[in-house]
Amino acid sequence: MSALPTWDLDPIYPGCTSKEFQHDLRWVVASSQELEANLEDTKKDLKDMLSQYELILDHLENLDAYSAACLTTDTANEEYLRAVSQTEEASLVVQHMQVAFLNVLATRTEEIARRSTEGGDLKPYRFPLSELLEEQRHLMSEELEDLANDLGRSGTDAFSRLQEALSSSVSTAWDDQTEKTVIQLRNEAFNADRTIRRKAFEKELEIWKAYEVAFASSLNGVKGTTITLDARRGYDSPLDRSLMQSRINRPILDALITTLEKNLPLFRGYLQNKAKMLGLDSCAFYDLFAPVGKEALHFSYEEAHTFIVQQFSAFDPEMGKFADHAFKARWIDPESRKGKVGGAYDTAFPLAKQSRILSNFDFTYNGVSTLAHELGHAWHDHVVLQKSNLLRSYPMTLAETASIFSEFLVFQGALEKSSSEGRLALIEHFLQDATQVCVDILSRYYFENAVFSERKRGDLSASAFSALMEDAQKKTYGDGLSIYHPYMWAVKGHYYSSDFSFYNYPYAFGQLFALGLWAQSKQAGTDFPASYKKLLGATGSLPAAEVAGLAGIDLTDVSFWQEAMGVIASYAEEFAHGVSD
Repeated sequence: MSALPTWDLDPIYPGCTSKEFQHDLRWVVASSQELEANLEDTKKDLKDMLSQYELILDHLENLDAYSAACLTTDTANEEYLRAVSQTEEASLVVQHMQVAFLNVLATRTEEIARRSTEGGDLKPYRFPLSELLEEQRHLMSEELEDLANDLGRSGTDAFSRLQEALSSSVSTAWDDQTEKTVIQLRNEAFNADRTIRRKAFEKELEIWKAYEVAFASSLNGVKGTTITLDARRGYDSPLDRSLMQSRINRPILDALITTLEKNLPLFRGYLQNKAKMLGLDSCAFYDLFAPVGKEALHFSYEEAHTFIVQQFSAFDPEMGKFADHAFKARWIDPESRKGKVGGAYDTAFPLAKQSRILSNFDFTYNGVSTLAHELGHAWHDHVVLQKSNLLRSYPMTLAETASIFSEFLVFQGALEKSSSEGRLALIEHFLQDATQVCVDILSRYYFENAVFSERKRGDLSASAFSALMEDAQKKTYGDGLSIYHPYMWAVKGHYYSSDFSFYNYPYAFGQLFALGLWAQSKQAGTDFPASYKKLLGATGSLPAAEVAGLAGIDLTDVSFWQEAMGVIASYAEEFAHGVSD
């Protein structure tokens, strides 16, 4: 088996200490200060100001994505840590300018309204500008915003880095000769041997227990700061701020959550059927990812490359060509190694108009599906990177559309090439993922709601966080599981972000929205790829409801979400028949 490649970041910057990286750091600071100094100049055209503002954001995004990408492959690297710190220092200058910029926009609302209506030269910016004005209404004074941003570096951002560093590097003895990191232990959740899965699970819990005080202190700091700042900025709750960032409203969220809750029995039934397939009375948390079936597909990295390109090309040749280039140009870092963070992500570099993908490829179908998911994100980036910053920045809710859709393309292709027993294993894998995105995500949503409610009264102990997590899992998984994971609050880095609370329900939104689009594609035929690309292109410049409206979808209509859930239900029914046979 050939060695896995590492990604090629040289086209972005030659290194964190390179003259190119350092030049852009200085340019961002100088350009932000220059723009801010000229904001009060009434002779300066608004469109010119917007262009300069967007270019600064592009450069900062490039710097931030690059330094973060480097650090996530080697979390203890001092050079990378210094680059992240330098980028954060530059971002403080940008954030100061942004506050002033938004305040100036608020003085030009009549001009904005006139120029962003039909026929106006700023019409494409109608929604982004209205969004910026709404954000301005929630700003504190410039002095307090500066203070909050500055303290964030040594507060919430530092807590987030601590969680990331610990969760990627701590290890424990596996046997007399071997140590495993917590990431490697979590990867054993996919092992066919239940004794190994249970051993890894128990050792993982021991690690979280050993470090629970550090994680609890970090989470208390992040959530406490979030509550304080969101209240000072005039939000009714952190959830209300999240809804604004997600570009949806309460009726849309209510329709989504109602659908998830209504269909919990569907997922619990699947887990009970999985337990039967595994010869168990019931599933434990460490059985959630246990492989089912005797013909699970295995892939070399080269085979994963070929297979993904084939499936993407069958849907849209342009999309397939793009994925092929991503593999060949080494846009992907697939190797799992010590110091590298777990999981997977896609990140975009606007100046190069390229993306990079981090994964921990394990040569299973799950690894292929993960690559397809992240390549879907990269395809989405490719579509919108042709636009300026304010017209391409899409919310989390719509960010998962292309990734889930791409996963489903690969799933369909895998079904076609599988035997009947292999088909059952693939369907079970699809249901695994759907359970995570619908059931586990709902538990995370319940947990975060509860944490914000409790944190208002003071700090929570590690045992209190664990109790809230286990309670949320019991409400969602119910009798589908017999053993839960009380430390998922320490595992998931999403909880440690103060900039985006409720980093959970958007995944369920994306899953069901993508499946709803898939159902439409079966009726639209060959015209669908073009309309799909158009929809992706609009995700940065319209609210979610208007993006969905391009496809004739009403996001407040529970029947749409239930129709998408029906796609999952059809496979759950087929799996149940396979178990009974």
